[in-house]
Amino acid sequence: MEEDQSYFGTEDIDIEQEIQDLKKKKTSQMELVWLRFKRNKLALIGTAILFLLIFVAIFAPILAPYDPLETNVARRREDPSRDHWLGTDQLGRDLLSRLMYGARIALFIGLIIVGVSGGIGVTLGLLAGTIGGWVDEVIMRVVDAFMSFPVLIFGIAFAVSFGGGLYPVIMAVGLITWTQFARVTRGDVLAIKQEQYIEGARAIGESRFSIITRYFLPNVLPSIIVVATIQMPSAILYSAALNFLGVGVEPPTPSWGEMVNAGSRFMQFRPNMVTVTGLAIVVTVLAFNFMGDGLRDALDPVRRGGR
Repeated sequence: MEEDQSYFGTEDIDIEQEIQDLKKKKTSQMELVWLRFKRNKLALIGTAILFLLIFVAIFAPILAPYDPLETNVARRREDPSRDHWLGTDQLGRDLLSRLMYGARIALFIGLIIVGVSGGIGVTLGLLAGTIGGWVDEVIMRVVDAFMSFPVLIFGIAFAVSFGGGLYPVIMAVGLITWTQFARVTRGDVLAIKQEQYIEGARAIGESRFSIITRYFLPNVLPSIIVVATIQMPSAILYSAALNFLGVGVEPPTPSWGEMVNAGSRFMQFRPNMVTVTGLAIVVTVLAFNFMGDGLRDALDPVRRGGR
């Protein structure tokens, strides 16, 4: 017993005991999920970073020391200083201000992309799992076909075909990244279909739409949340890559991909123009991944002891 405690850690044992006590008291699932989530310290750190990022994005007009579009050629490509904490870019614009406003664009693009891909994927996954038969077969073959497309190449072709800009990029990435939502949703629905309460609902004559909305959708929601959290950093990376390639947000609107592209030409003697933005992208992606891992463990139906 002493060896087990030294291996797992006293804190983990205390939290597991707390979880067992709450189960005996018939505590709500949300409290149990929170107890499991807070065991993961990296998930807590990632969540704190994301809350800070959201705060900065919302209040960027108040927090930013300068107008992100204001140019000053007399102070271009400056090193970090008291006036410009992260330095200036090739046009003398404050990098810190552009970084803050760029967070707005990154989060907005990520949320819309996940919304588009989630809406498509969850709908098709529910249809494939509940109807089955040839409908399931067709949808899964479409999933296989879309998974074979390179996201960036498809995104470039789609965005260029519609003239570039923000919304073609959102639609391009959203239309190619829905497959994970569909596969996870279908898998959960196939498992839930074997439950007795589903057979009971059919026996009393509930419609297919009622069964989907009352039973399937609430039970697959935890998995959808986890997939959305994990898909969010991918959406941000894809959009940043497309912006870097010049088919996304049009200058002078500050976006992280465009900032990396502009700074890459001066990387040799002004590395801060690239490293600052690159570090922001890395930290944001890691924060979402940490939080997604924590949510996946906390919402795992096996660990919850059933749905």
